[in-house]
Amino acid sequence: MAAPKPGKTVFSCRSCGGESPKWLGKCPHCGEWNTLEEVLAEAPQKNRFQALSGAAAPTVATLAEIEAADVERESTGQEELDRVLGGGLVAGGVVLIGGDPGIGKSTLLLQALDAMSARLPVLYVTGEESGAQVALRARRLGLSGARVRVLAEIHLEKILATLEVEKPTLAVIDSIQTLYSDQLTSAPGSVTQVRECAAQLTRVAKSRGIGIVLVGHVTKEGALAGPRVLEHIVDTVLYFEGDTHSSFRLVRAIKNRFGAVNEIGVFAMTERGLKGVANPSAIFLSTHGEPVPGTCVLVTLEGTRPLLVEIQALVDSGGPSPRRLSVGLDRDRLAMLLAVLHRHAGVSCMDQDVFVNAVGGVRIGEPAADLAVLLAIQGSLRGRALPRGFIAFGEVGLAGEVRPAPRGQERLKEAAKLGFSVAVVPKANAPKKPIEGLTVHAVERIEQAIDAVRSLA
Repeated sequence: MAAPKPGKTVFSCRSCGGESPKWLGKCPHCGEWNTLEEVLAEAPQKNRFQALSGAAAPTVATLAEIEAADVERESTGQEELDRVLGGGLVAGGVVLIGGDPGIGKSTLLLQALDAMSARLPVLYVTGEESGAQVALRARRLGLSGARVRVLAEIHLEKILATLEVEKPTLAVIDSIQTLYSDQLTSAPGSVTQVRECAAQLTRVAKSRGIGIVLVGHVTKEGALAGPRVLEHIVDTVLYFEGDTHSSFRLVRAIKNRFGAVNEIGVFAMTERGLKGVANPSAIFLSTHGEPVPGTCVLVTLEGTRPLLVEIQALVDSGGPSPRRLSVGLDRDRLAMLLAVLHRHAGVSCMDQDVFVNAVGGVRIGEPAADLAVLLAIQGSLRGRALPRGFIAFGEVGLAGEVRPAPRGQERLKEAAKLGFSVAVVPKANAPKKPIEGLTVHAVERIEQAIDAVRSLA
């Protein structure tokens, strides 16, 4: 496509940033529907390649010559947030945090800034609220805010000038979609503005050693709004998850250049803001007076943290077109597990509706949940409850074999610590030394696991 003339308009995709000379229902670059928006065309930069050709070549070094040292971290004052970040904030690191409106992003960051302000200079840049609104929230949360510097501004150049003057250790930009730069003619929130503002803030963070946290909006599908290049620019991407009707929130790391990914932090929303949950397994376990059919406790692994989550299954007569529905688990994997259960264990659900749920709203992506799902389904179908204090984990293959789960010893120790007494696990995860208070049944196949459960009933 030829370079557009200044003053002309083009149609830019808000998903990928691709441009088209005319409106199309489907973006020709990424294939998304109804994402093209009319924006003013940017004037082409002249002689850019001539300037690059005269630049001096940078110095190149081998990996062995580069000095590598552990990065220093600053605690945010929120233990759960530090866990997700990999131990704390890194100087010059850029963090992108997204979540639904009202989920608690601004509240958590304001609490972290107030805790850090006692020992470090901090800056809160708000583009969605006035300074008075931020102060009102701080009073409601019981924060002193005596040393938290606040700037209500959406002009990027003014924000960069303030960063040069204030020289904060940590700056929060709330939110990146509200900023605009004079160098661009498009409106705030457009793909071009979001990408350019994030790139400029990242450049300042790296050159000045300032930690920057960018708050991002999310789409109705739950993904971060704007181009995916925004996630590639930053060092860490966090997602704030949870139901606004529930008091519990999860912060999950999707990308982290300075720590582990898939780490989670658990918070409870109180009148005084978000508080870290010391024992998150308690919120993912239902409280039954007596064991009930169709439930099985799973020891799952989220990053470095073992969590106990209750899996619930309900099997009911479904007629000629039975339904398969899962909440918190992969629906396609559920269909596969039902086929394995029928073929290798002789338990048929072909004419039954099968509903599976992970308690507490947690999402489980690892295959180690397979065994617990199958035992819960089998218990609901037969109307037999698993014994009190029972846990299970393990991946189930198409041939009916039960495969080991990573870090099985840590899972078993966590279960024993919380008072569980019986476990059915893959044979490769059987402990070499007995674990006090925990009886472990090691199995190699799904039919062995079902036989072990029947012998315990």
